[in-house]
Amino acid sequence: MTSRRLLRLFQLASQSLPVGAYAYSQGLEAAVEADWVSDEASLLAWLDDQLNHSLGRVDLPILAKLYEAHRLGDDAAQRSWGRRLVAMRETSELVADDRDRGRALARLLRDLEIPSAEPWVGRAEVPFAQILALAAVAWEIPLPALADAYAWGWVENQVLVGVKLIPLGQVAGQRLMLELSERIPAICQRALALEDNEIGGMLPIVALASSLHETQYSRLFRS
Repeated sequence: MTSRRLLRLFQLASQSLPVGAYAYSQGLEAAVEADWVSDEASLLAWLDDQLNHSLGRVDLPILAKLYEAHRLGDDAAQRSWGRRLVAMRETSELVADDRDRGRALARLLRDLEIPSAEPWVGRAEVPFAQILALAAVAWEIPLPALADAYAWGWVENQVLVGVKLIPLGQVAGQRLMLELSERIPAICQRALALEDNEIGGMLPIVALASSLHETQYSRLFRS
């Protein structure tokens, strides 16, 4: 991968990307409130489960399908896999999180003069992975690197949420990112090898946490 493509990948994976990734906790705030996640070890277990059984079984393999659909210009496949990804979000909060980030990224890419982003601005069903795949194809970023960056961005965001809520120290947060990042390559490799009929999975405890967060009285993160 050339330096230019690598730098564009860094831009997409950055926490400074103005898509509102910091606004939602994806159920983690409710899990902390319920004392299901209370320290470094329990946060590691919470995030590792999601990496393996949610990102690794749903987000990453569908990201690969969306990437290929954008590369081939297959609009029907783009829409089909996008709808399937949204359908696999178990709560209205998780759907809103995904759509908000997708719409924000579509607007950003349009403003950065990526022509293929324009048709997606204003659409109702625009999951984040849909537009991220579009950007990667436009900037000629290889799929394996994109998958690693997607997983890393999710890990970084969730660790930052945990550090703020539990709370944990900055060193603990860095330990968590170091530990989880060691697991990302194997998870991504497995995810990208899944057949269509193998895609899918859920973690009921995360869905429950997200549902509880929707009615949580006092919270820092959006619902």
